[in-house]
Order: sequence, then C-alpha cells, then structure tokens
Amino acid sequence: MRDRSIAFLQTPGRGDFLRQLGKVNTVTRHDKDDARVTALALRAGQGDRAALTEFIRRTQKDVWRLLAHLADTDRADDLTQETYLRIISALPTFAGRSSARTWLLSVARRVWVDSVRHDMARPRSTGTEWETVADQHTATNTSASNSWSDWVDVQLLMENLDPDRREALILTQVLGYTYDEAATIVGVRVGTIRSRVARARADLIDATSNHAAKKHRHLSVVQERAHG
Repeated sequence: MRDRSIAFLQTPGRGDFLRQLGKVNTVTRHDKDDARVTALALRAGQGDRAALTEFIRRTQKDVWRLLAHLADTDRADDLTQETYLRIISALPTFAGRSSARTWLLSVARRVWVDSVRHDMARPRSTGTEWETVADQHTATNTSASNSWSDWVDVQLLMENLDPDRREALILTQVLGYTYDEAATIVGVRVGTIRSRVARARADLIDATSNHAAKKHRHLSVVQERAHG
C-alpha cells in the first residue's frame, strides 16, 4: 500500500487553510524537474523500460494527490493505476509539445471524469456522515478532536463547491500548478481558471461564516447530550 499522506488532508484547521487561499501559493516545482520528466517520457515512448520506471516514480505522487482530491482517497489507487495504463499505451505518441507532467495530469483528469460517468450511483460520504464522525471525536474534548473537527469542516466546505470551481482551486491553490498549467490540464482558457478560482474563494468565505454558526449550534446540542 502506498503512502497516502497528502498535504491538504493534513491541514491543521479550516482557518489556516482559508488564510492560505488569500496568499501566493508557496508550492513550487522546478522547471528542471519538469524537463527531466518530459525527457523520461520521450525515452519511455521509444521503449526504454528504465526510463518508464523512473517516469512513474517521479510522477506517481502528483497523480495520486490530484485523484484523491477529485475523487477520494479510497479510489485514488485504482484511478492512478488506470491512468498509468492509459499513459503507457499513449507514450509512443507523446511528442513533448507540452510538459509530460501536465499531459499526464490531463489524462488523470479524464480517467476521473470517465469514472464519474460510469459510476454515478456510487455513494459518497455526505455532510451528515462527516458530521457524525466529527461528533464522535469532539465528545472526547481533546486537541486531536479539535484538529479532526477542523479537517472535517474543510472537507464539507470543499465538497459543497461547484465542481469546476473546486477543481480549479485544488489544482492551483492546493497542488501548486500555475494557472496556465491548470488551464491545459482542464482544457479551458487561462481566464476561465482565474475566474473559477476567484469565485471558489468567494464561495468559501461566504460558506465559512454560515458553516461556523451552524457548527456552533450543532456542537452545543452534542455536548448537552454527552453531559446529560
């Protein structure tokens, strides 16, 4: 089983995450590394098995993180595997006109879209289910419980975003891709990505105040029951 630790899921609290959305993203990737990954993809497309192994090793974490955000952590492994199966078949036609990493993530996104189209009936964790789990942790009244509750809050806020806005926000503000790269991955104009990110930020700010008031009332009821 691969290491499933991803930065966004380890965010300590909703407030910290939302504050970061107003700042320039600190996640950076070096151009040299992208060039190296693209060179590996070109060699792999020519039949170099060692290059293919190294290409997968260097990119697997990025693919898994994207799919974990777009789908969920339980499905990320299977979707990542499907992505690389498609990539291996397509590598001989890859010409390097864009970075291999960006091309790879655009394929990963298509895998996710296909999975949604073919699996619309699959149940996902609902807001009520997340809140029930949070209640169980909150009842212990520990610092770890508070961190878990904050993490649940972030998940609820993100899940309630418009899917296109959530995707743009995750690509640029969580995974660290530039607006140009995100536009290439999604297949839209750069201006569209910028607009979606701005609207997602505004949606999150509005939702935070409403959610905080609702959560306060909800936790008060839970604590009263726990002490009753």
